[in-house]
Amino acid sequence: MPVIGLGTWNLETADKDLAIASIRRAISLGMTHIDTAELYGNGEVEEIVGEALAGFRAGVFLASKIRPEHATYAGTLLACEKSLRRLRTDRLDLYMLHWPGSRLPEETFRAFDALQREGKILAWGVSNFDVSDLERAIEIVGEGVIACNQVLYHLEERDAEHVLMRFCERHHIAFVGYSPLGSGSFPRVGSWGGDVLAAVAARRRVSPRAVALAFLAHEENTFVIPKSASAAHVEELALAADLVLDDEDRRALAEAFPLGPPRSRLPTL
Repeated sequence: MPVIGLGTWNLETADKDLAIASIRRAISLGMTHIDTAELYGNGEVEEIVGEALAGFRAGVFLASKIRPEHATYAGTLLACEKSLRRLRTDRLDLYMLHWPGSRLPEETFRAFDALQREGKILAWGVSNFDVSDLERAIEIVGEGVIACNQVLYHLEERDAEHVLMRFCERHHIAFVGYSPLGSGSFPRVGSWGGDVLAAVAARRRVSPRAVALAFLAHEENTFVIPKSASAAHVEELALAADLVLDDEDRRALAEAFPLGPPRSRLPTL
């Protein structure tokens, strides 16, 4: 998975042509991890992504997610077929359970295994799973099977660094941060954190958003998937892939955006 990918939540609210152009521009700039889900726009976003990927599918790492209420054994097989149809592809590089549901996930994981054996998915993972959820999942399927865990992670929400990120690393589960630019609340100039970001960005001659992504994706096992519905914004974010922050930059950012005490529950959107 590329270190900097492209998330597509709420993409249905954007101008469709602009959204398609942003996805294609992201691919051309090396942001080839495209993340979507059946939940987004009730399938509408998968359709937009499918249209955008026409002629580009071979060079893309394509991920989607299933809602827990659909994730019985038969329901998972059906949901995957529907996602494949909307995405205009014969396979997903990664398929995830969107969040832990009320039922035990054995049936979901058994269906993932069947889909993998059929070549309809190449790997599978989970999203919004805390340590206890991952421990239960590993008990079911064993080590080395779960490809990733996708969780909320941005400068002002670093709770996962306390335990979850290290747990994923120990068990060879990729840590994928969604909403890495916050949820409509990126630090602004005039705030302490925003001013620190702006200062680092000025030294590096990139945008504050690129600095934020580079800071979050520093760990070898960590990937981030920011959302963008404009090609210009994508170009700004793509610079983060090659940006290396030095120790001084990282110390300044860590002080401006302190980790804080551990939460009792994993934060989600």
